[in-house]
Amino acid sequence: MPEGKVRPEPATNGFPTHSTERSQWSPVKRPQPKVRSRRWWPRTRLGVTALIGVAACVMVTSVVLYVDSTASQRIPAHGTPTGSGTTVTLNVVSISNSYNELVGDLVVKPGPELLDPATDGLKQDLTVAVTSTTTPIKRTWSKGMLPGVFPVPLTLARDVERWPFDSYYTGPVTVELFTGTGPPERANVTFVDTLTGWKFQVNRVNANQSAPYQVDLQRSPSTMLFAIVILLIFVAIAAVGLFVAVQTFRDARRFQSPLTTWYAAMLFAVVPLRNALPGSPAFGSWIDLTIVLWVLVALVVSMLLYIAAWWRATSKT
Repeated sequence: MPEGKVRPEPATNGFPTHSTERSQWSPVKRPQPKVRSRRWWPRTRLGVTALIGVAACVMVTSVVLYVDSTASQRIPAHGTPTGSGTTVTLNVVSISNSYNELVGDLVVKPGPELLDPATDGLKQDLTVAVTSTTTPIKRTWSKGMLPGVFPVPLTLARDVERWPFDSYYTGPVTVELFTGTGPPERANVTFVDTLTGWKFQVNRVNANQSAPYQVDLQRSPSTMLFAIVILLIFVAIAAVGLFVAVQTFRDARRFQSPLTTWYAAMLFAVVPLRNALPGSPAFGSWIDLTIVLWVLVALVVSMLLYIAAWWRATSKT
């Protein structure tokens, strides 16, 4: 600026102004999104890590329990041979879908006193009678034949209402052998469990060595854990669906139209998941009244809230 001239002052209209130099150094408060994101990220990372750790622990526990139950499936109740050396083995192979019948394969191995060394056949007729069955079973092998394997259905009494902690038990089981015209002889039976997902136990009804047997069944810990995880998935589906719907309805999150099909998919996934439960509990049991029903109600309410949010979002546009 030439000498002798005075720099004009800017018009202030009576209000105080600040110089450029002073305004450059004036402190200005600005939002710090990076700091907030740094504070938010450790919490999220901790939550995700904890969730992954819990899922890994549940997975490892289920695998360990399954391996343990598989290793303990064969817990035989050894029976001593009869006076003739005959042994009887009952291999438990299956359980009916209605859980009212336990099926086993009965194996009769005649002793040396009953076999002809020349033909390896029976010297005389042999009859096996099994009690505590759905229908009375009596099998006879004629002289010269060799006994084989035949299925034996055992009647089960059950306590279904306590699923998945339900238990089943048979009535008194006896196996008697009739040789020729002689009196019957009570056989000591060797029970072998080949069922997967069940805990198998055999006891006598009293302390007598010739007392009848009773078979007790209960779901294995791995099967119980699987059922509990499925029930927790039910609760998680309902909670997530309700949370998303409420947040969208409150305008805390933006409406996304593809999520309406997501709600429909979750709603129709409840029944297949319910049928995937081990043992498929009877309809009307406690899980239907306390979990499945309210999961369906929560999903329907969530869908209605999301449709209301859709109506509001489309009416604005």
